[in-house]
Amino acid sequence: MIQAKRESPKGKRVSLFVTCMVDMLYPHTGFAVVKVLAHLGIAVDFPQAQTCCGQPGFNAGYRREARQVAQQFIEAFRDAEVIVTPSGSCAAMVRHEYPRLFAAEPSLLAEAERLASITWEFTEFIVDGLGITHLGARLPQPQTFVCHHACHGLRLLGLGKAAETLLANVENANVLAWENGEICCGFGGLFSVKMADVSGAMLQKKLEQIPQSGAESVVTGDVSCLTHMNGGLEKQGKRPSVRHIADVLAEGIGEQP
Repeated sequence: MIQAKRESPKGKRVSLFVTCMVDMLYPHTGFAVVKVLAHLGIAVDFPQAQTCCGQPGFNAGYRREARQVAQQFIEAFRDAEVIVTPSGSCAAMVRHEYPRLFAAEPSLLAEAERLASITWEFTEFIVDGLGITHLGARLPQPQTFVCHHACHGLRLLGLGKAAETLLANVENANVLAWENGEICCGFGGLFSVKMADVSGAMLQKKLEQIPQSGAESVVTGDVSCLTHMNGGLEKQGKRPSVRHIADVLAEGIGEQP
């Protein structure tokens, strides 16, 4: 994998890449990201021309079409100083695949590499980029959580415990140890469509571990995993209990100025 050089994002303007799924299905998560960043004194802009990062087409093998979509991303974020996204998979697409996607197009490669170098996953930006691990947040009442580390963020970005660290420092949040946190939920984008039986079996294995964790909620950094797991729980007649880390942190911040 190509790993772009990382520079400190401190003091730079943040441009939010909200992602397709957040935009269409979970807009409140996008607002939660902005709320948390505003709480940290960070101004956020939203490039109106943004669409998709191109990952679905790229993963399906439609590289030419993926480049067209990715080129729109490049144009939309051409003036960005720092890009923050609430999705490890979309961040991984920009960081790792854009330099390869445009390797044969010198006119776009330099900008693709620049955007790759300034793109951060939400919790990674706060913990690794800004060096902040404590938001001064407090949940309205005690809650117990376990963390699901989505595959792209864990294995491609090396996010580690960024989300878990932030959550553990929220008052009234009790983060339990969970040995199943790094096990794939079976979504994998197109994998869940093309290999539905295998994906379903992986999901079932994951869901069986949730009640055994002893936690009220599972927290993750990707709404794709969230959608897959909550959908499985609902089909079983159970309460959807998977939440995005941004939503939990925003709840802890509450109405603080």
